[in-house]
Amino acid sequence: MDDFVFQNPTRIYFGKSHETEVGRIASQYGRRVLVHFGGQSAERSGLLPLIRKELAGAGLAYFELGGVQPNPRLSLVYRGIELCRENKIDLILAVGGGSAIDSAKAIAAGVPYSGDVWDFYTGRAAPEKALPIGTVLTIPAAGSESSPGSVITKEEGLLKRAVNADCLFPRFSILNPERATTLPSAQVANGVTDIMCHLMERYFTNSRPVEFTDRLIEATLRTVIASAPRVLANPTSYDDWAELMWAGTIAHNNLLNTGREGDWASHDIEHELSALYDIAHGAGLAIVTPAWMKYALKHDVARFAQYAVRVWGAEDNYFDPERVAREGIARLEAFWRSVGQKVRLSEIGIDDSRFTEMARKCTDGDTHSVGHFVPLHSKDIEAIYRLAL
Repeated sequence: MDDFVFQNPTRIYFGKSHETEVGRIASQYGRRVLVHFGGQSAERSGLLPLIRKELAGAGLAYFELGGVQPNPRLSLVYRGIELCRENKIDLILAVGGGSAIDSAKAIAAGVPYSGDVWDFYTGRAAPEKALPIGTVLTIPAAGSESSPGSVITKEEGLLKRAVNADCLFPRFSILNPERATTLPSAQVANGVTDIMCHLMERYFTNSRPVEFTDRLIEATLRTVIASAPRVLANPTSYDDWAELMWAGTIAHNNLLNTGREGDWASHDIEHELSALYDIAHGAGLAIVTPAWMKYALKHDVARFAQYAVRVWGAEDNYFDPERVAREGIARLEAFWRSVGQKVRLSEIGIDDSRFTEMARKCTDGDTHSVGHFVPLHSKDIEAIYRLAL
């Protein structure tokens, strides 16, 4: 097990009624709040009107910035930074899923920074301070409600990049599974895929021994695999949504990183797809991840076979572990198809015309590799896109 330091400072309010406390909770961080959200779903559901009422009832001044899109855009981040500076905002409250939260984190980091916030996403600078962030989660998926990470897309050049910094942990997150019951099935499928990929990025590691966190990851994966079909069959099931929502948070709050180094190549490779073609992150991961598995399998066949047996219930075969490993990949693809995902680029109308471009962008012109389990260069990434075709 690798050495580690673990701390997660996000206070979680989980259950059916905590939205009514948002004014009291927010007031601990100041008197002026920016409410940051996406489209009209939070308005139609009554969540935004409730939040406005509670903030006003607590004597807080609030300002609003909607318009967050999937693959959140840098241009909206710039608008949010200006709005916060002009109105002396004390707290940013993100209402929605990972896109709203990631955008809020970028704004929060950009407000006290004298340079361009994009510097943080290119590695030219590291965030050292940020405005406090709170979240009201409506989409279990990204885990950004309890993580230090943010992913933003720059429209110029179609670049999608990530940053991680301790100052980006939300101070609090309100998680009510009831808020997810009206999600369209496609968003459920994308969320389930994203959660599973956060777990699998951690699972495929060269760190040894990591039996304890292996078992935690396997159990969380099995919980998601069991809960997702039940949620799709009965979208109003509070108990099933509760299992899925909490699994999504635990999957990406760094607890399951402890003592091990994750891979993260599939995420980097997918970012080029969603930046260029503006597909949902989860939809892209459903295509990229099995292809990455097929490419990386022989690096550690035993780990892939263990994954197949423990997570998917494949029959072990001491004499042919590669067959077991490939069965695990096949069962993953079959599960994702069962919840409505596509698992090939050709199925969503993407051809091979820009594979070389995406592979080079992923490695910044082959100046570095991506991934830790198997370090990948441009030629490897292009081969993975072809496996995904």
